[in-house]
Amino acid sequence: MDIKEIQSLIKFVAKSGASEVKLEMEDVKITIRTGSTTATPETTIVQQIPMAQAPAVPVAPAPAAPEAPAPAASSPEPAADDSKYITIKSPIIGTFYRKPAPDKPAFVEVGSAISQGDVLCVIEAMKLFNDIESEVSGKIVKVLVEDSSPVEFDQPLFLVDPS
Repeated sequence: MDIKEIQSLIKFVAKSGASEVKLEMEDVKITIRTGSTTATPETTIVQQIPMAQAPAVPVAPAPAAPEAPAPAASSPEPAADDSKYITIKSPIIGTFYRKPAPDKPAFVEVGSAISQGDVLCVIEAMKLFNDIESEVSGKIVKVLVEDSSPVEFDQPLFLVDPS
């Protein structure tokens, strides 16, 4: 295709009122867009996709929310002791796992001595397994979440005695 043929094709598309024409030949691919009307619908479609996904995100934490008060309900028992312990909380939403694999031992148990940077658990979020490392040194006093259960952002996972 030479330049004159391309120019006449552009003029034809402009006169026809079509907003977009795609032409594919053996060695050439041409897309002709006229006006800005095409960009607006594309933007609208792109905006609609995140809006459709956004309601799905609040729906997912809602079922997990009733599970968060359950550990909170058991927390008042050692409420006097909690003040001397450091709470390690979940940095993300996901599924909590105490083991690196089903056939492996747990990362930490109650009574385990930990130091800063030790892996305490794994949280799976969107098919990615994230190692959760300790930011403090001490001894695990209590595991607040059951294995393979969903956790929310900032949900307490472990109590650590820093002394």
